[in-house]
Amino acid sequence: MKNLGTVTIYVVDDDDAVRDSTRALFESYGLTVRDYPSAHHFLDDDRSRERDGLSCCLLLDLHMPGMSGAELLEHLRESEISLPTIVLTGRADPQLRERVMRAGARALLEKPVNDEDLAQTIRQALMDRAAD
Repeated sequence: MKNLGTVTIYVVDDDDAVRDSTRALFESYGLTVRDYPSAHHFLDDDRSRERDGLSCCLLLDLHMPGMSGAELLEHLRESEISLPTIVLTGRADPQLRERVMRAGARALLEKPVNDEDLAQTIRQALMDRAAD
């Protein structure tokens, strides 16, 4: 994850272990990580709106209680919030894949995700955003 400058990774996942391991991984790359146990916690945190001037990426679990990852992604799109998003799931199906990609996700990856694959997907999402 070299040459990314100031990057914030937002992690929204209801699994504490996933959030902890993801935080440790990206902090080891020197990146800022903010993690949330639910979509509502993410939306309620004013810091999640600090996107101006920062490169950032959202790692979003698909299946969560309350507001699902797909619903959060659709909410962000409806609110005209453009945030490169990688959706993570333990159980993907073609309809969900189509739904999240239509809502603006840059990728949908199935858990467990290889650390290098995840890092490369984030790098690509950030490069794609810079090119937009």
